[in-house]
Order: sequence, then structure tokens, then C-alpha cells
Amino acid sequence: MVDSIDSKAAEQLSADDLYARLETSAKGLASQEAQARLTQFGPNALVEKKVSPLMRFFSYFWGPIPWMIEVAAILSAIIGHWTDLTIIMVLLIFNALIGFWEEHKAANALEALKSQLALKARALRDGQWGEIDAAALVPGDVLRLRLGDIIPADAKLIEGEYLSIDQSALTGESLPVSKKIGEIAYSGSVAKQGEMLAVVTATGGDTFFGHTAKLVQDAGAVSHFQKAVMRIGDFLIFVAVGLSIILIGVELFRGEPFLKLVQFVLILVIASIPVAMPAVLSITMALGALALSKLKAIVSRLQSIEEMAGIDILCSDKTGTLTQNKLTLGEPAVFAAADAQALILAGALASKAEDKDAIDLAVIGGLSDPKVLDGYTQTGFTPFDPVNKRTEGQLKGPDGKTFRTTKGAPQVVMQLAKLAGDDAARADELVNEFAAKGYRTLGVARSDDDGNSWNFLGILPLFDPPREDSKETIRQAGEHGIAVKMVTGDNTAIAREIAGQLDLGTKIQPANELLTQAASQGHLSSDAAERIEQTDGFAQVFPEHKYAIVKALQERGHLVAMTGDGVNDAPALKQADVGIAVSGATDAARAAADLILTAPGLSVIIRAVEEARRIFERMNSYTIYRIAMTIDIMVFVVLAMIIFGIYPLTAVMIIVLALLDDIPIMTIAYDNTWLSPKPVRWDMHRVLSLSSILGFLSVAQTFGLMYIGDRLMHMDTPHLQTAVFLQLVVGGHLMLFVTRNRNSFWRAPYPAWPLFGAIIATQVLAVLMTGFGWLVPALPWGDIAWVWVYNLIWMVVLDIAKLGSHHLMDHKAKFKQGYLGTSNTRLHPHSAK
Repeated sequence: MVDSIDSKAAEQLSADDLYARLETSAKGLASQEAQARLTQFGPNALVEKKVSPLMRFFSYFWGPIPWMIEVAAILSAIIGHWTDLTIIMVLLIFNALIGFWEEHKAANALEALKSQLALKARALRDGQWGEIDAAALVPGDVLRLRLGDIIPADAKLIEGEYLSIDQSALTGESLPVSKKIGEIAYSGSVAKQGEMLAVVTATGGDTFFGHTAKLVQDAGAVSHFQKAVMRIGDFLIFVAVGLSIILIGVELFRGEPFLKLVQFVLILVIASIPVAMPAVLSITMALGALALSKLKAIVSRLQSIEEMAGIDILCSDKTGTLTQNKLTLGEPAVFAAADAQALILAGALASKAEDKDAIDLAVIGGLSDPKVLDGYTQTGFTPFDPVNKRTEGQLKGPDGKTFRTTKGAPQVVMQLAKLAGDDAARADELVNEFAAKGYRTLGVARSDDDGNSWNFLGILPLFDPPREDSKETIRQAGEHGIAVKMVTGDNTAIAREIAGQLDLGTKIQPANELLTQAASQGHLSSDAAERIEQTDGFAQVFPEHKYAIVKALQERGHLVAMTGDGVNDAPALKQADVGIAVSGATDAARAAADLILTAPGLSVIIRAVEEARRIFERMNSYTIYRIAMTIDIMVFVVLAMIIFGIYPLTAVMIIVLALLDDIPIMTIAYDNTWLSPKPVRWDMHRVLSLSSILGFLSVAQTFGLMYIGDRLMHMDTPHLQTAVFLQLVVGGHLMLFVTRNRNSFWRAPYPAWPLFGAIIATQVLAVLMTGFGWLVPALPWGDIAWVWVYNLIWMVVLDIAKLGSHHLMDHKAKFKQGYLGTSNTRLHPHSAK
């Protein structure tokens, strides 16, 4: 059986030995053998942990809340309450099906979008060159690697003259590396120049790339907000169980049958606790992910959508994210050339368009008439390499004369042309001026005597212009309370120029000055951390600096989003509260990231933040509503039974109440909501205070209806139970309208049609049930109308209480903020994921 070969071991083997070890040849593999090896080694991709659909479905029946429902079902079967059993099972299966189906739809949509990211490779199979999915590569495949290719697997170079590879994503090296026969091209690196054949030695997790990625692949922590919501769920269960124990003790003392009492109390607890909470969380997150997928952003960790709601700092790459990653020619500085176009022509003749080199294309693109090149024949071309730092073209002109032109690093070309005196001083001054403005520069020279002497023609300035949408996106980020900090490997002058053009601020710090000392000491001083917080961006950044920047900002109490694209960015992406893999990122960066962008630019991040804040508001209003309803149902029923000695609701009524409550709650994920202009954090004090006020007012509301029905309308117990049931259904949904809006309930944002329609449908069903006596004693239609009027009046009362509570808490928060000062330091720093 063939084994993959470690990169170091493969480099030591000769081509023949390698062919022997991999049982292959220069003719490549047969398709049948390749398929067998694919079965053995698995796809050439990072392994993702996947849960089977069946296991995911059954997970909805496992946990404290489902267990309580299941125990209630068993007790109903034991005492022979088959109606109760049927409704309980419907409730249990309904929650599981809804949650599973929405999550399944989201997963399918995201998988379809991820499939668009698949790389291709040119491989020799059955003696024929063809393009196949990179995931189908196996050890022993023969590849053709050429300019622009992302190396799809670790491969030993076996034939060809030259291949320049950018492996900065793996090693942090800023310049491309020249590879020759016998060396290894690493998976995830990029071919910049040349063309060679190679034999695949390792795929997937066995590659150098894969070993690094495995260290950061698991990024599945639960978010701060979800932890808070689940803590509230646990708290509600605790309160409900505590009240139930008191009720059971009192009723047993009064002589109630044990099994009947336990079944009733268990059903009461189920109606009171947030049964739908897991499904609501899953649906809301899944729908948020789907909304982002339509914007070409893939969410790899659903909980990260909640984290996005609170980010207040975004550390962004420059090249390709804030800028176009497309070099553009500036205004040339002419020396010996006849004019600017003659200078550009000389530079273009020292270029090769078919190599697709960004610098060559920028120079050629500067010609006013590209057809002028048709009169020249390029008889030879020397590509750029890191040692000579220039390109050279051997040419034959329209007049038949031969000459050479070269372009490259200005100092190199100036030295080649032996530039001296005033011309040398002027050239140095221009290079420095261009650098201060953020321009890269090329010197251009010409030789008419076969390279023995050169004439310096001038300087070509190049720059990577900002994306057209970057300035507006940064402005929008500021309006959303998010500070954008530039993170770039370019020098400080270039970073400062681009930052100034984008209105980011020009306080740009070289990363090594801020972080080198901290790295040697193992920690950041408070002064260094404060400087990192206050700077507008970081220049001369190596991948290892990014992690330290994120960590420092988090220690200052910020929620940080970080963009990245390389394997070495993965630790920073994982450390960040929201790691964002930008367009064109490596698989390792995608594996570590929470959000994967498939289109360039930052605008989708702002949309993601907006979506996250809307989701936060939905969950916030849902949580306030759910706590208030728990207080209403549990406290009312327990007090009514202890004080008046009657069951205010039947078991069937409680089960139906829970079911009718859950149906519209499922649609809250579609609701329109207020968009906060600032980052939002979980405010437990506000949530508990507001929900307690609304909850205890609702208890008073329910007791008020019970008093009117008993003392003024002289209802018997069965009909009084029906009136209380209808009041809880109507009052609960009207309270949802109150909690979903920070303003008065009749003001925008208005309920979305899915939520509004679901509430109307459940209310119609409740009215028909009570009017025609389905599962409950029938009420006269006049009494039903009276219950509705009573609840509408209380809806206004609850809304006034909500507005007053918000006003008091806002006033208290402003007073506290003024008292403590307006420091940027947060009171609750966030740790790593």
C-alpha cells in the first residue's frame, strides 16, 4: 500500500526513488488507481467534523427541557390521560422538526456556496492532461504548476527551469522564493512566475499546510450572548422547579393524588420554561447565516453572528480588502526619455504580458496606445528575481536595430546606468517623495550596445488605489460604532498615505516597534497596549504580529474582528472574537475563521454586523417576553392553587397554551427590528428588571380577570378556567408586541408578516376553541369579546410600564457613565474563543 511522504523526506529522494516509493511515473496515474488512492487517503482537503442528519435530529430530544417533556408524556401514559399524552408528543415532535428543518436548510445552502470555492488542478491521468478538482488529487499524481496557480498539494518539482513561489501565507516570507528541481512546493502557496512539473507527495491533513491548520481547526466556542441566554433558561427552570416543589408540598398536605399532581406540575413547568428556546436560537442563527450567504459571506460558526453584534474594533488587511490589489501607474518622472509615453514604452518592452505579473500589466496599461508594441519583437526576456531585482527585455525595433530595456528597483537601475551628480541626487529625492506618498517606484533604462552601457530614462511610480467602496464602508463602520484599524505588511509611508485617503487617520505605527519588545518579554506593558488601542493602523506587520494585536485589544476590553488570508493568520483569526477570512484566503484561514468572504472588500462585514444586531434585538425581546411569561404563568398558577385551592387551568389547557405560545415564537427570527447604531452587549440587569416588571404586572392582570370572572360575572370553575386560558393566550401574544419594540408598540418597526400572521392564526384558533368548546368548556361570544377588550387595555398599561422602565434605566446609565468618565476601557474584558 502506498503512503504519503513527509516533505523533508521527499526532498531527499531522487526522482526515480520518489516514483518507486509512490508507485507512479512521469506519465502519471491511471484513473482507476487514482480512485483507489482517493478511497485510501480521502479527499485532498481539511477534514471537517460533520454530524449525521439523524443524530442532529435526535439531539432535539436530548437535554433538560426535552427530558421534562418526555417525563410528562410517560406520566400521562401511566395515569391514562391519552389526550394529554397526544398533545405533549405533538409539542415535543413539533419543536424538533421545526428546529431540525431550518438548520438543515441553512446547512444545505451554505454547503452549496462552499462548493463554489473548490480549487482546480492540472493533472496527468491516463497519459492525458486534464483539469480536475484539487480535492481529488492523491499522492503520485503528476501536476503542471504555472503562474497564478495555488499549489493544491505538497509536491516535489521534477521538471522545468524555474518556478517562483509566494509562500508567505505559510512562512511569513515577504518575497517570493525561487524553486528548482528537487525542491518541494507547499500546498497553499502561490506560483508567481515560471512553469514546472511536480509529483504529489502528500495531500489533505498530511501536508505542511494541513499540519499547521489542524492546530487551529476547532473554533467552536459558545458565544457570550448564547451563554447568557442559556443561563437565563437554566434560571427559569430553577425558579419553575422551586415553585413546583412548594406547590407539591402544599397540595399533598391537602390530600391531592400524587401522580395526578406530579403530572400537572410537570406540565405546568413545561409551559413555563422556554421549551422553544433551542429551536428559536437555531432558527434565528440559521436564517442569519442564510441572509449573509446571499451576500457572498459564509458563516462557519453560527454563534459568531451574535458576537458580531458587539464588535467595536475591526482590524482589516489593506491589500485587496481596503485597496483594489491592482497596481496603477502614476505620473512618470522623465530623465533621458523623450517624454512620459516614451518612458512607459521602454518599461513595457521590459515586460511580458502573458506572465500576468501585476507590475508588468500596470506598466503596459499606462500606454496611451498599446498597439505601439506591435512594431517591436521581443527576442529574449529575463524575468524578475529577488537577487537582480529587475526585468530585462532583448528587442528588435521597427527599424531592425536591436537594443535592450530594463526596469526594476530604482537604486539597482541607477547603479546599472552609473547615474551620478545632480541626476542621481534628483532621482533619490523623487524616489523618497514617491515613497512618502505611498508609491512604489521602478527605474527604467535602455542599452543600445548589448548591455555594456545603460542610459537612465526615468522613474515610473506605481500604487495600489483604494477600493471605490472602502471610504464609504469605513464611514459606515464609524456610524455603527466600529473603529477600523489598518493592518498591512507594507511600509509605514504607504500605509499612512492610503489611510489618509480613506479617512482612517494617519497615526500608523510599525508593528515591530510596538510588539517586538513585548514578544521578547512575553507580555505587553500597559503603555504598549494603550498605544495599540489608540493607533489608527499597523504597518510592516508579519503574521505573528496579528495575534499579539488582537490579544492586546481584547485585554483592553474590546470585542475584536480580524481579517486574514494565510495559514499564519489562523491563530489571530481564532483568537479574535470574529475571525474573517477575506476573499482568496487559504483553506487554513477559512478553517479558523468564523466568517468567510467570497467577494473582495469590507462592505459585507458591515452588513453582517447589521444582521447580527438585528438578531440580537430579536433574541433580546424574546428573552424579556419569555421571562415575563414564566413569571406570569408559574406565579399565578401556584398562588391561585395555594390561596384559592382550585386548579386555575386544566392540564390540557396548559399544554395547548404552551403549543400556541411556541408557534409564533418560531417566527420571531423573521421579524423586523430596531437596528442599534452602536455595538450591543448583553445587559442582564436591564433584561431581568424589565421582564420582572412586565411579568408581575401580568400576574396582577391575570388575577384581575379571575376576580372579575368569579366575583362580578359569577362564572363557575370550568368556565373561569377557560376565561383564564384565553386571557393567557391573548395577553401573552399582546405582550410580545410590547417587548419586540423599544418604542411604543404602535410605532415602527412594525411586525413582519410571518410573525404577525402566526399570532393572528393562533389567536383565531384560541377564539374558536373557547367559542366552540374544543378541548375546553365553551365561553359565550360576549365573554370572549370582554376578555379581548380587557387584554387590550392592559397592553397599553404594560407598554407605559416598559417605556418608563427604559427611560429610568437609560437615565441611570447616562448618570453612571458621566460619573465614571468616558474611558474607552471596557468593564468586562473578553477572553479568547
